[in-house]
Amino acid sequence: MAQEACDAKITAGQIPFLIPTLSTRELLSAIPAHCYKRSVIRSMSYVIYDFCLLAAFYKLAGFLDTYIAPEYIALPGMHMYTMLHFALWTLYSFLSGLVMMGIWVLAHECGHQAFSDYRAVNHTIGWILHSGLGVLYHSWRISHAKHHASNGHMTQDQVFVPKTRSQLGLPAFDASKETIGGASVTEELKQQLWEACGDSPIGAGLAVAKYLFVGWFAYIFWNASGQHNYPRATNHFNPSAVIFAPRHRIQIMISTFGYVLWLAAICSAIHWNGFTAVFRVYLFPYLWANHWLILITFLQHTDPLLPHYRASDYTFPRGALVTLDRSLLGGGGRIMGWLGAHLTHGISETHVAHHVSSKIPHYHAWEVTDALRKRLAQAGLTPLQGRPGGWSEMYRVYRECKFVEDEGGIVFYKNAFGLAHTQAVFVENSAGTTVQDNEKA
Repeated sequence: MAQEACDAKITAGQIPFLIPTLSTRELLSAIPAHCYKRSVIRSMSYVIYDFCLLAAFYKLAGFLDTYIAPEYIALPGMHMYTMLHFALWTLYSFLSGLVMMGIWVLAHECGHQAFSDYRAVNHTIGWILHSGLGVLYHSWRISHAKHHASNGHMTQDQVFVPKTRSQLGLPAFDASKETIGGASVTEELKQQLWEACGDSPIGAGLAVAKYLFVGWFAYIFWNASGQHNYPRATNHFNPSAVIFAPRHRIQIMISTFGYVLWLAAICSAIHWNGFTAVFRVYLFPYLWANHWLILITFLQHTDPLLPHYRASDYTFPRGALVTLDRSLLGGGGRIMGWLGAHLTHGISETHVAHHVSSKIPHYHAWEVTDALRKRLAQAGLTPLQGRPGGWSEMYRVYRECKFVEDEGGIVFYKNAFGLAHTQAVFVENSAGTTVQDNEKA
């Protein structure tokens, strides 16, 4: 009886994902021509607007802070005033972090040449804005361009590349106990995989928190979550890193110079104003901004719904569609959803359009998103709209996306039990008949 229990198979109810067959031209033809137009004046207005918001939040927080005192508010103990001060500046840092993420997005558009028609303007503004946020402008711009060229490619993408079964040291695939596509797995193997992955709720929660707040630094310093085929010493500071070509050397050095200036400015501010003041006004919001960066980008590119491709099955249109639009903070209601989208310029809500054509400025991306959704619906493709972006979704996706198989041209994430939620299907003929990918099931 015990052996029968071990041999019993757990089956996943898999969701079909129609593998795209659209060409690049078919995707781009859905975009209205006027959406490619860039305006340096309009783009700069968003930069000015964001800095005005930061100044307003700071002034408002400082104004309210002066009234958290016994002569204005009667509280039961002095510790309550301390807690109220902390709550006020935490709210300030939360909102300012979202605005700083919006500035991050504008600098990111400079790197894509979506800010204006003038390359020199784009690089100058982008370097200034990104350097002020501790970002290596050119270094990241170059690796990010490679990401766009190979999004969802198992051996060429630059970030959020899934780890394989063998890379995690998991038990080797056994066809007698599981299916390659993750449709079923025996109870015995399910337990073995779960123990090997160490998928406890508390452990996952701590890992997500660590990922959110140090993930950015880990990526630029150690290539964490980057391309696994790169040497271990790969980072964004080294002009000789495999990420870059020899012609990029000067640009990498300029990026590093901007980073050094940023560190020097922080140290100088701490020297003259004290660590507490600098942390409260700049570093606390900065940590929030990095947190939003990781949360947004991770959820854009990671989900049990999304496939990843190896070279045999990869095309640019397929790669461009390995991403999801999500309503940032939308799980908190319409107002929070509007706030998340407004302050970050819709980077989470219009990301599919951004991958189809990265030179479209954010203020046209909403119209492009609507047009592309109609085109994808006409082709019968899976709607690329994920659940709202937030901490609970980050936790869910982190636990559901543990590894992919070492073999197969099209792979989907499996969870710690070895089960995949999604299965590839294909259009077999002109009549639109779809076939299940049984080999991968």
